[in-house]
Amino acid sequence: MTTTPVTLIVVDDDPEIRELLADYLGRHGYRALTAEDAPALRALLVDETPDLLVVDLMLPGDDGFTLCRELRRDSDVPIIMLTASADETDRILGLELGADDYLGKPFNPRELLARIKAVLRRARAGQGPPDPAEARVVAFGDWRLDRLTRALIDTHGQQIPLSGADFQLLQVFLAHPERVLSREDLYVLTRGRPSPPLDRSIDVHVCRLRQRLGEDAQHSQLIRTVRGAGYVLTARVEALP
Repeated sequence: MTTTPVTLIVVDDDPEIRELLADYLGRHGYRALTAEDAPALRALLVDETPDLLVVDLMLPGDDGFTLCRELRRDSDVPIIMLTASADETDRILGLELGADDYLGKPFNPRELLARIKAVLRRARAGQGPPDPAEARVVAFGDWRLDRLTRALIDTHGQQIPLSGADFQLLQVFLAHPERVLSREDLYVLTRGRPSPPLDRSIDVHVCRLRQRLGEDAQHSQLIRTVRGAGYVLTARVEALP
């Protein structure tokens, strides 16, 4: 199934910044369009519905404040404002006009990328149920996992610390619930490389993870063995607030 890429529009009158960001964001899987000023953005918006805008504050003609005010009249598209100004008043005004975040120039593209991801996560959280892949705490079966502390939490609130290997293996199962994963799948997803011939270390790790979950190989209901195919996490995974 083909996934539609997230569309971003970068509005900046500096052609080098537009080119740099379009290339950088494109390499990270985004569909990045650019506009040099307000009229160019308005022309783009006739045919495009972006998921997020990155808008320079100091544009020629209608500036970023004007654009932000205009967009907020009929749209809740996330906006990150860029500016070379050190004036805190500009930052406050931009946020008051409806910008979702603010980044000063010069900036590291990696920081902008991180802010884009954070703003998109917040926007999606307001549109529907939280994404288990993004949640700190997820529930599955009778268990919860706190990804920050790497602890399993049972129904009584007791926490069971996980080793790095156990946590990584559980993360793979939680990312692919109710789907059969072969031993080779599990090896590649946990170690980033193919398994050596006749390697059975995954079986050992699955056995140890089952023990953490209070189960054994003969009667495991949560991580079941599928004969000749691999293993499957049978529980649904849900994000918790």
